[in-house]
Amino acid sequence: MVIERAPLEDELGDVLDKAIRRSGLNEHEVAEQTSIPVERLQAVIDYTERLNPGEVAKLAKLLELNPVGLAAVASENYPLPEISGLPFCLYPLRMPHGIGVANAYLVADCCEDWGILFDCGVGAEGLWRNWPAKIKRIAAVFITHYETEHCGGLSAIRSRFPAAPIFGPAVDNKPSGVISVDDGAVIREQGFAVTVRSCPGHSEGHHCYEVGVAEAPTGRRLLVSGDLLFAGSVGGAYFCRRRLAASLQQVFAHSANDTVVAPGHGPLTTIANERAYNPFVGT
Repeated sequence: MVIERAPLEDELGDVLDKAIRRSGLNEHEVAEQTSIPVERLQAVIDYTERLNPGEVAKLAKLLELNPVGLAAVASENYPLPEISGLPFCLYPLRMPHGIGVANAYLVADCCEDWGILFDCGVGAEGLWRNWPAKIKRIAAVFITHYETEHCGGLSAIRSRFPAAPIFGPAVDNKPSGVISVDDGAVIREQGFAVTVRSCPGHSEGHHCYEVGVAEAPTGRRLLVSGDLLFAGSVGGAYFCRRRLAASLQQVFAHSANDTVVAPGHGPLTTIANERAYNPFVGT
């Protein structure tokens, strides 16, 4: 199964759960301060009830969320931009994971049969099912972080492309053979320039990768954001919520508005779109 259009990674319940955790409040305190019964709030988080627009507005104000974006998520009408204008071919490799999808990505010169791989998906079966027939070689592999759904296909990639170097964050659970790269490093492969952005918070070791064409430094760029930034949401702060917030600020500070965002889950988006609508951005 090839998933051509991925659903949003997070529904309203997920967004509220992450926002409440970020706020330091508990559900009872949120219910009291918004006059929304706690049972109703919990039902929304569990996907069994919906909120009316007034309740959504109260929660956005209390939890310091973008009210327009939160309303869009709540109405299941979150805007997504048209993606075009990249100076290279981008192949999203979407694989079922839970009730959503996990993404890996191939970046390639459209006239060539090789590519650069970002993350490896949940495993070999899903990886090869989605693999474009045109891509016969891999110049390099970049791992955002070491959760199974993002590096589950690593052994399959090593088996098929043994000469390809594999880059990733330097942490204790780094798989054997992965080359550690630090924040700000620029790796050049086959005419591409891949800049490393260290973005911890979701996990201790987490990288985003900014991809551009080395000979066209002002051309439109791609940000492979892993589990830091999604269309309409952000990753769970399983390592540190303050570090996650700081990483988000860093990414938005260093990324042009027309940068295409390729997240670890959900659909493609842009920095401009998430500046305008993401509930967690700009608050």
